[in-house]
Amino acid sequence: MASGPIVMISSYPPRLCGIATFTEEAREFIQKANPQREVLVISHTDGRGRGVFPLIDMSRHDWWKPVAEKITELQPYAVHLQHEYGLYEYVDHRGIGDNNEGFLTLLEAISDYPTVVEPHTVHGRLRKVEANFIYNLCQRSDVVLFKCHYQKWRLDWIFPGYGWATPQNIMVVPHGARPDKRWGVHEVPQLRQELGLEEMGLAAHVVGMIGWIQSNKRWDILLSMWGEIHEEIRQSCGQEWDLLAAGTIRDPHHKNDYEEWKSEVLRLERKGIAHYYEFVPRGDIYYKMMAVCDFIVLPSTDETQSGTLARVIALNKPYITTAPMEGLTAQTLESEGGLLFTTKEMLRRKVIRLACDEQLRMELGENLKRYLDEVVSWEIVVQQYNQAYRLARTAKRSKKPVVLAPEF
Repeated sequence: MASGPIVMISSYPPRLCGIATFTEEAREFIQKANPQREVLVISHTDGRGRGVFPLIDMSRHDWWKPVAEKITELQPYAVHLQHEYGLYEYVDHRGIGDNNEGFLTLLEAISDYPTVVEPHTVHGRLRKVEANFIYNLCQRSDVVLFKCHYQKWRLDWIFPGYGWATPQNIMVVPHGARPDKRWGVHEVPQLRQELGLEEMGLAAHVVGMIGWIQSNKRWDILLSMWGEIHEEIRQSCGQEWDLLAAGTIRDPHHKNDYEEWKSEVLRLERKGIAHYYEFVPRGDIYYKMMAVCDFIVLPSTDETQSGTLARVIALNKPYITTAPMEGLTAQTLESEGGLLFTTKEMLRRKVIRLACDEQLRMELGENLKRYLDEVVSWEIVVQQYNQAYRLARTAKRSKKPVVLAPEF
C-alpha cells in the first residue's frame, strides 16, 4: 500500500543484542526521513515499545506464521528485515537446528509485499551452507543489502565456483552512524564530571577500550602490555596517559574472560595507570564514555564489532583495530580514520605512536569526520534505504526482478 507503514522485522530492545540496538537506531532515522508514514517493528517476544509487535516465538517451528499474518494485516509500504543467523534458528527437541529455514519460509509467505533484507553476517569466504543461504535469500527477496563492497564482489568468485549465477539484486549500504553525537574538546571536562571520572583520578589523556566484554574482543592483548606501553609513552613524550577499560558482560559464556580481564584492569588501577568502569554499553552513556577518550583500541578476533566501530566513527575518534578482519578492515581502509595491527608488537608500537603524535590523531579524526558526513551518517544511509524500498516496490508492480550493477 502506498500509504502503508514501513515494517521492520528484527530483535528489539530491551534485548541486549547488537541487532536490536541497530534496529532501534535505524528506526529512529528511517522515521525522520519518512514522516508521512509509521515505522513499525515485528520483534521477538521480548521486544517492547510503541509500535512494536512482539510476535516472533522461536520455540515454535512455525514461528513465521503469526509474523506473515501481521504483515498481511498491516499492508506495508515495504518490509525491511534484519537478519542474523542466531535470531531465527529454530532448534527442535533433539537439539537439531533448521538452518534458518523458517526465515526463508517467511520470505515466501510475504512475497506479495516489497521485501528488503539486511543480513548482518556475510563472511568474505562463505562456507557452502552460508553461500546456499545467501543464494536462497536473494532468490526470495526483492533487494538484499550488504554492508561492505567486498562482500558483494566476493560473490563473483564464490558463486561461480559452485556453478551458481551471482545474484543481481544486492545493494551496498553501510552500517549507519549517528551525526548528532560529536562533543567538542571544551565539553569533555563536563562529560568527565558527569560520568564520575574526575573523582576516579583519570589522567588528562586517555586510551579507551569501551563496550561489551566478551572473549572475541581480546582485551587481554593490550592489558598484558599496558604497563610497558604506559612507561614508554611517558619517556617518549613526557605525558601521563591512563587506560580506561569500560563495559560489562553480556553473554555468560564469556564469564571467565570477563572476570580475568576485569581483575587485570583492577590490578593496573592499583598501580595508578588504568581505570575500570562498569556500565551497560547502550544509549547516550556509551557515546559519552568513548567521547572522553583521546583514541580507542578495538581488538577483535571476530568481525562482530560493527556497532562499536559505528560509535567510534560517530564521535570522530581515532582508533586502532585488528587486521585482516572483514568489515573492520574494510571500513578502516575506506575511512582512513584508524591504524591496523596484526601482531602484538604492531599494537604496542601503534598505541605509543598515536599517544605521542597529536597531529596524527587530529588527521585521523578529520578523516572520520569526512567519512561520517559523506558516507555513513544515518541521514545518508536512510536515503539509500528509501531507494531500496522504491526498487522493491517497482519490482512488485512490474513483476520484473531488481537488477543492479556489479561492483567491478
